[in-house]
Amino acid sequence: MGESVGVLIAVVSSCLGGTAAAVTRYLVGSADAVTLAILRWGIGFLCVLPAALLLRVRWPQRSDWLGVASLGVCYFGLFFVFYNIAVSYTTAARASLALSTLPLQTMVVGALLGIESLTTRKTAGVVIAMLGVFAALASGLSAAPPGAWRGELIMTGAVLCMAFYNVWSRPFMQRSSPLGYLTVGMGAGAAALVLIGALTGRVAGLWT
Repeated sequence: MGESVGVLIAVVSSCLGGTAAAVTRYLVGSADAVTLAILRWGIGFLCVLPAALLLRVRWPQRSDWLGVASLGVCYFGLFFVFYNIAVSYTTAARASLALSTLPLQTMVVGALLGIESLTTRKTAGVVIAMLGVFAALASGLSAAPPGAWRGELIMTGAVLCMAFYNVWSRPFMQRSSPLGYLTVGMGAGAAALVLIGALTGRVAGLWT
């Protein structure tokens, strides 16, 4: 039962992620990467915070605030700025294919940090899946926009931020709650983006 629920959540998450990629590709021509990230996570934080307060979630411990905030800035700030830049160079579908290197990168990061060991079966499965991704990218290369490889390379590099976020997030969530951890991290990322937007004049541009 638990595995079925996990699979269902993964499918729904993938559908929402694909929709977000397509919408981002549509909007990226009208706004820069930082402005899109400000809108995405500023609005997201305003939606998540009331839910966390109403549900009285368990918040991260004070000793964890710096770590949670740093990971939030890395993921909700840095990763999604690079994500938006990547999508501006290539198609939503090809960007999503590059994003699908996340399992491989997460597995490698986990092994490098000594958190999860690499098994032969696990490594073989992920490598086979990645070969499929690379084959799909190569087969559609003739129909890709000029310079699409830049977007795919940026996305693959940005995924490294997400891989570290995935690996380092677990202990913080275990000491608090998933929603509490998410709210604090998203708030920190959104605050960092708003600060950058204010310093660069992008926040003022949202009202003009």
